[in-house]
Amino acid sequence: MLDKTVPYANVFMRRKKNTPIPQYPLPNGFKFTFYQPGDEVSWAKIETSVLEFENEQEALEYFHGEFTPHAHELDKRCLFIENEKGEKIATSTAWWTYTGTRRDPLLHWVAVMPAYQGLSLGKAISAKATQLLADVEGDKDFYLKTQTWSHRAIRLYEKIGYEVTDERYVGKYVNEDYEKALAVLSHIAN
Repeated sequence: MLDKTVPYANVFMRRKKNTPIPQYPLPNGFKFTFYQPGDEVSWAKIETSVLEFENEQEALEYFHGEFTPHAHELDKRCLFIENEKGEKIATSTAWWTYTGTRRDPLLHWVAVMPAYQGLSLGKAISAKATQLLADVEGDKDFYLKTQTWSHRAIRLYEKIGYEVTDERYVGKYVNEDYEKALAVLSHIAN
């Protein structure tokens, strides 16, 4: 869940190539599944539950704008965790961002529904999606874009080998908040 009590700043992280990818098993009763047509509804529900979007319709519009143009990639890149009832309760995508001259592999839209947080599912799906990036893109530098409101997740990403980076450009994104983000994260850690 986003912590909107702290100041907002974008945070960019990089996992350098050749960094080992830890594996975290899922607790009993949970399993990984890949996207199937129609799962965008579950994606929207999960992302809205963690306050990334105001409502599920807004999330669906984002999904269709970002992912649907590359629908043929989703079944090997968009990952979910299902509970024992077959309900999708977490998601992450092994995606990319592209400037036209550089394509950067991107760990994208990691979320675990609030009722299932604290079970190490975020760590498991982040590591699994990072492994998917390596499988699909090769062993390269991988990136993710997050925000200080996700400071708990930032600590989790660090366990998987991602580090806050001051790189100016990550694909189509410009890293303008680096100093502010460091100050906010430093204040939270103290």
